[in-house]
Amino acid sequence: MFFREVPRVYILILNWNGWKDTIKCVESLKSLQYPKYEIIVLDNGSTNDSVIRIREAYPDVTLIEIGSNLGFAGGNNVGIRYALDKGADYIWLLNNDTVVDPNALTAMVDLAESDPKVGVVGSILYYMNEPSRVQAWGGGRVSLVFGYSRHLMAAGEPHYITGASMLLRRDALIREGLLDERYFMYWEDADICFRLRRSGWKLAVAENSRVLHKESASVGRKNPRLALYFNESSVRFFFHHAPLPLVPVIIGFLGRFMKGFLRGWQWSRAVLRGTARGFDIC
Repeated sequence: MFFREVPRVYILILNWNGWKDTIKCVESLKSLQYPKYEIIVLDNGSTNDSVIRIREAYPDVTLIEIGSNLGFAGGNNVGIRYALDKGADYIWLLNNDTVVDPNALTAMVDLAESDPKVGVVGSILYYMNEPSRVQAWGGGRVSLVFGYSRHLMAAGEPHYITGASMLLRRDALIREGLLDERYFMYWEDADICFRLRRSGWKLAVAENSRVLHKESASVGRKNPRLALYFNESSVRFFFHHAPLPLVPVIIGFLGRFMKGFLRGWQWSRAVLRGTARGFDIC
């Protein structure tokens, strides 16, 4: 009888000053039912005692000190290169502010293995403080005309898989490239999914892969810098992927500027600054 070798999965957790969340995330990963995985914590230039705390809690987990904050794409790319060099078949990008179900990884790998053209698999994300409420059904959709993205809240065909829980196939990364490091934060997950889809790779969502997610734990949901990063990256994304990029950039900017204005001048100012900065990285 032929027995297929179990794929090797490297799990990457990016930490920036969030050692409490990271330790909880690693603790949940220790209960995974999947038989062949390795946890890699990437410290993205933390300015607190994250490295010491994580090493004390889990001395058996590989911890890579990046030395400076390279953003989501840059930090994870350090780990992706490491994992590829070690022979990873799949790489699971997982936010540090998550807690995973024991079957979460098995469900994703099983789905990926069922079709060699599946390049990315996502999980069903639920709110950490409301575990029965869906935060995102694996990913979402993007309007290349109106300049917005929306999470799917039920089963559907996503345009992208959210980077909070994203299983990437080795061959897809080698053939199509890693995360684009010009995105410091936000839209890098959509960008790589759009690139993969353009090359014929499929996206899939494992409905039995359950992940609880805090959302925006590293920066804080009330921090206007979220708007700065989001709008900066959105300009880059639409200039790279939209047929008429100025249309979604302008429409998206106006909508988010007005929304930011209702939250306070700091938010609308961040939207303006982020959009202006986005043109510098196009």
